[in-house]
Amino acid sequence: MSWPDLRSFIQCLEQHGELARVKAEVDPDQEITIIQHRVLAAGGPALLFENVKGSPYRVVSNLFGTPERVARVFSRPPAELGGELASLAGDLLPPTFPAMWKNRKRLLGLLTARMRNVRSGPVLEETYEPPRLTRLPCLTCWPLDGGPFFTLPLVHTVDPKTGRGNLGIYRLQRYDDASTGMHWQIEKGGGFHFSEACRLGQALPVSVFLGGPPALTLAAIAPLPEGMDERLLAALIMGRPLDVIPRATTGHRIPAAAEFVLEGRVTAGDERREGPFGDHLGHYSHSADFPVYRVDRVLERKDAIYPATVVGKPPQEDFHIGNALQELCVPLLKLLRPGIGDLWSYAETGFHPLAVLSVRERYAREALKYALGILGEGQLSLTKILVAVDDQVNVRDFRAVSRALRERFDPADGLHLLAPTAQDTLDFSGPAMNVGSRLVLLANRGQRSPLRPAPPAPPAPRDVHEDIAALRALGEGVLMAWVAKGWKREAVHQALLDHPVTRQYVFHVAVSEDVPPDDDRLALWGWFTRFDPLSDLYPARREPAGNRLILHAPILFDATWKEGYRRPVAFDPAKEQLVAERWNQYGLRG
Repeated sequence: MSWPDLRSFIQCLEQHGELARVKAEVDPDQEITIIQHRVLAAGGPALLFENVKGSPYRVVSNLFGTPERVARVFSRPPAELGGELASLAGDLLPPTFPAMWKNRKRLLGLLTARMRNVRSGPVLEETYEPPRLTRLPCLTCWPLDGGPFFTLPLVHTVDPKTGRGNLGIYRLQRYDDASTGMHWQIEKGGGFHFSEACRLGQALPVSVFLGGPPALTLAAIAPLPEGMDERLLAALIMGRPLDVIPRATTGHRIPAAAEFVLEGRVTAGDERREGPFGDHLGHYSHSADFPVYRVDRVLERKDAIYPATVVGKPPQEDFHIGNALQELCVPLLKLLRPGIGDLWSYAETGFHPLAVLSVRERYAREALKYALGILGEGQLSLTKILVAVDDQVNVRDFRAVSRALRERFDPADGLHLLAPTAQDTLDFSGPAMNVGSRLVLLANRGQRSPLRPAPPAPPAPRDVHEDIAALRALGEGVLMAWVAKGWKREAVHQALLDHPVTRQYVFHVAVSEDVPPDDDRLALWGWFTRFDPLSDLYPARREPAGNRLILHAPILFDATWKEGYRRPVAFDPAKEQLVAERWNQYGLRG
């Protein structure tokens, strides 16, 4: 079933017992964040806060807090929809009349994937000009955030040269009644449109949608090729046309059933300090100068509902959304690159830090071709670590990947370091914002004998070195070492190399003690968010070979938190205590 607006989705969730109404007054300054965090961790319902301090509007959050709720947004399962699109495209390339006739029913079904112009809609029921953004219940999610933020804004821009639209989610820090920050990151369509507008000497009109069909939110996150309008994907996900209203004010077409629409512009040279913000990598992002979004007016439905989300250490809502979108997009990627068996970016790491690719090799080292192709593909180009494995390996199970690294990875010919490269704006591990390095690990050698036997269980940590608080294997190829603050890197590294058991692992990973030692998800988070391949790899030995530098295993990843890194997010203890004391007032079970 498709949902034409936010309210119909909320109604559905409530009918199925997946929505809780919170009638007690709640503070958008951290209190809502803590409540959502606790509810999401327990697999609990979406939350409708009906009495928000300092605002006349209701707030809905945790809409996508379980895989089941994300699945409800799709007219059919994401993998099935993606497979159908890939199958259709495969049949129609090249397009011929017999092929089109054979697939006529499927082609007719795609006619719903369009925008339909309408003259009016609920979003035009109220207009505020000048705007009053301080009335909106923007969340301050974490204690050190730079201020309140729009956390689920759907930012729409149009390329001033081609006229093609883009829809993306970029956080907006609210400054006052009429302005916000515009956090455009690299490899984002809105940023490309702004760059083109600057080149032409024009201001860029920007429309921000809040609410509307939930499919719009999912589509805005999808890693579509540059130039493809995410609103068409939303219509495809819904299985029905998206009703839009042409606006003379901006030249944009806005969703008729949005809860709010902000209309304004961004102009070259108009910048302001933005951030910090506790983002989906589980740390506070950099504070830096970003463009200012000048809002001219706000359109809204009567009794509008404000949608919000919370990001931080995984898993959060984006964990479930991102995985569903991967299910949708992987079949299309396999169509474009037929040698690919599967591809999975790990939500546990924040998606960009780690992706695993399986390849059906037809000749030696073909996997490297596919790996380099992936690193040139849209948002996948921001992948920090890309592991290639044989096609029989389950890329979505890191322990299976770890076994493949043990059996099939030879650093002499399977490790490729790329530096310096552009890097995800939110990744703080490189030497500067948007600058870092990449690592390709080839762990595919067909059916040849494993390079190494399976290692024994790790020894007691203090038997290896006094600075090691805990040791735990993450599969057969990786040994995680929890080290004390001020640890002696060279001494610990040498101790791991000298011990007869620990030296049998391909990789040693040193992480700080704030990473939980008994949680695979957070172990991956602590590893992949806190190291730069160029500066934080320590092999057992380095060997020059012509103009190459060969690294020999075991290889230590120094993934400890380092001075100059962004701080990990953490709740204000006083706010946590307040929520605990008030829990019964919220009307939430458990």
